[in-house]
Amino acid sequence: MTPLGLILVSSALLAGVCAAGPQVLKVTTIKEEPYAMSKGSELEGFCIDLLSAVSKKLDFKYDIQLVKDSRYGKTDDSGNWNGMIGEVVRGEADIAVAPLTLTAKREAAVDMTKPFMQTGLSFILRKDLASDDSQFLSLLNLFSTEMWMGVLVAYLLTSVCIFLVSRISPCEWEQPDTEKNIFTLSHSFWYTVGALTLQGAGPHPKALSGRVITSIWWLFSLVLLACFFANLSLWLHSDNQQQSIKSFEDLANQNLIEYGTIKDSSSFAFFKNSNNPTYHRIYEHIKNAQSYSLNAEEGFRRALKGNYAFIGESVSLDLAVARYCNLTRAPEIIGMRGYSIAAPLGSPLVKNLSVAILQLSESGELDYFRSKWWASSCIAKNGKILALGLGLGLFLALMELAAQSHKIANTQQKSCCSVMSTELSQRFRGGEPTTPEPSEKNKA
Repeated sequence: MTPLGLILVSSALLAGVCAAGPQVLKVTTIKEEPYAMSKGSELEGFCIDLLSAVSKKLDFKYDIQLVKDSRYGKTDDSGNWNGMIGEVVRGEADIAVAPLTLTAKREAAVDMTKPFMQTGLSFILRKDLASDDSQFLSLLNLFSTEMWMGVLVAYLLTSVCIFLVSRISPCEWEQPDTEKNIFTLSHSFWYTVGALTLQGAGPHPKALSGRVITSIWWLFSLVLLACFFANLSLWLHSDNQQQSIKSFEDLANQNLIEYGTIKDSSSFAFFKNSNNPTYHRIYEHIKNAQSYSLNAEEGFRRALKGNYAFIGESVSLDLAVARYCNLTRAPEIIGMRGYSIAAPLGSPLVKNLSVAILQLSESGELDYFRSKWWASSCIAKNGKILALGLGLGLFLALMELAAQSHKIANTQQKSCCSVMSTELSQRFRGGEPTTPEPSEKNKA
């Protein structure tokens, strides 16, 4: 059948399906973090969110299955395609939604949409091997910028919470009308700094709520300092701390740090087929040194151990940096390429899929999916523990104030809520002190 006939038949079938109801497409994908991952009996990830958003725009249903041979797709010795590309070529799937790199060879076998994600080649290595800053700035580079910002936010929130608890809790400030509150805002900031440096800055909180917050902050400080000094030890014992490696040119011009990529991968093929002298030198070095990695996870582990730079696609490396806080990605990205959805040659779906992808890009939904699945987990655990401690401390302070307000309300025959409101107003805005009303016997 001619290509024109195939298009006409496909269009007629598509029109018939649309007339009968939403089209059900057979979708093939591959399990790879964070694009498609198992969640019980279902799948989740960037590509799953993308497929869901596109299906809503184009009004079709889909049945998604994992590719049988767990491959992306390349030709064998006889010229037949395997993987997801092979399933699309043989008609076993209507579309393939996965991080499929748009290449000339694949474009000749299937139709591919506009890219939904741009990527390229870069490399990752341990942070202490990539810095050429001064000694002081190198100390700051032991933590990422996001980590330092998280520590600053945690410090400010903890100081403010200590200040609030010292105002709210009657165990900390029993007589606001006659006593002076020791935990002013400035003292709260100073107290938190003292705890962070393990020096202490008394007086200490007396209320249970304040002690809960300070105990959680002490625990947070110990974990933070342990991580910092562990990174400092690695930096001090590194033989390459003066070696600056920020580009492929730097990588090729040194012999202190080993580097490599996955054998027979598209990254390896790029350097093998490149006419750029620097890139070809990298290929020759990897081939001669046999510095391959079996897969991306092995490359990440070798980079974490030090003295190894792993070359791969930038989006995958960004995910590794988000998961492993001691790694950093080089700023240089080469060989830009895109990830696309694949469909059979002549499929009428490709045009509509491309338009839907462009609409998602223009509306910012693709950026949202990217930030959702590439979120950094470097300080998430410590942050959750600290947030739980701060919340618990504030809750206990309110309970302590509520207990005292209840006693005063019973004495004055007033509403507990009104007494508590008056107490809060007095503690934060300098309202009138609350004094018990004289009884009838005293009046007489």
